[in-house]
Amino acid sequence: MLFFSGAGKPRGVTGTVGTATDLPLVYSPGTRSAGRAITRRHRGHNGKGKAMKLKTNGVELNYEIEGSGPWLTMSHSLACDLHMWDPQMAGLTGGFRVLRFDTRGHGASSAPKGDYTLEDLADDVKGLLDGLGIRQTHWAGLSMGGMIGQAFALRYPGVFQSMVLADTTSRLPPDAGKMWVDRVRIAREQGMGGLVDATLARWFTGPYRDSRKDVMERIANGIRATPVEGFAGCCHAISKVDYLDRLKEIKVPALVIVGEHDLGTPPEAARAIQQNLPGSELAVIASAAHLSNVEQAEAFNKVLTGFLDRVTARR
Repeated sequence: MLFFSGAGKPRGVTGTVGTATDLPLVYSPGTRSAGRAITRRHRGHNGKGKAMKLKTNGVELNYEIEGSGPWLTMSHSLACDLHMWDPQMAGLTGGFRVLRFDTRGHGASSAPKGDYTLEDLADDVKGLLDGLGIRQTHWAGLSMGGMIGQAFALRYPGVFQSMVLADTTSRLPPDAGKMWVDRVRIAREQGMGGLVDATLARWFTGPYRDSRKDVMERIANGIRATPVEGFAGCCHAISKVDYLDRLKEIKVPALVIVGEHDLGTPPEAARAIQQNLPGSELAVIASAAHLSNVEQAEAFNKVLTGFLDRVTARR
């Protein structure tokens, strides 16, 4: 089930679309319908994605390029990697040249010690885009990836042609700092394995966890594989997010997506973004928690591709 508000809705979804304060439209998911690059290795911009490396802003970033069409850059959640977006790729690569990358401290990218900032992570993206000669791109970011997208759009206006901000926030509650300190402490004392059970409980609903043990194993392995230093550095960055009052400065079409059962970045946070980001749309995906792109991939993909189809048709 999807709930929509804002400027539009995906093709194939019927009903009325209201303002952020109206009752939402309902849709069932089961219905068919900064630095210059120093090193760069890739096989070309068309065809199947292949792991590549580019060094910029003092880190080496791992990335993949697949598909053809306008550029679409995709940024993953904390304790994931670029493969978090695997459920979306089949529906995107026919119409977009998709750039996925491992954020600093994750996957096969460098994981330097020390605190990171969201501005650091945005500068990493700018260096990656510059190194690949990408002047403009659409953006899709989930959780931490959505925060990086906000930081980038404010720091480098004119690069993003549109933004999708999924299961993310622009401001944390005042008491959230201790939570991030505690998570880093657990990671340092017990390793990333000590965070797996609690993280899966936040990221997915109980019925999905029970029915998809295969997905839980894959996601859990990704959490365990995240370098502790990279996790700690990104936790520091996330704990400082505070862009809500500046969202009005962003002047690109935007879609905000959130799972209705997302406890970490709840629908209230998504509504706050949508209400402060001019002209943006909001879609709430039912029966999904934090990784809504995984738990309800069909519904997520429908709203994502519908939005991208519309914004690219305007150009």
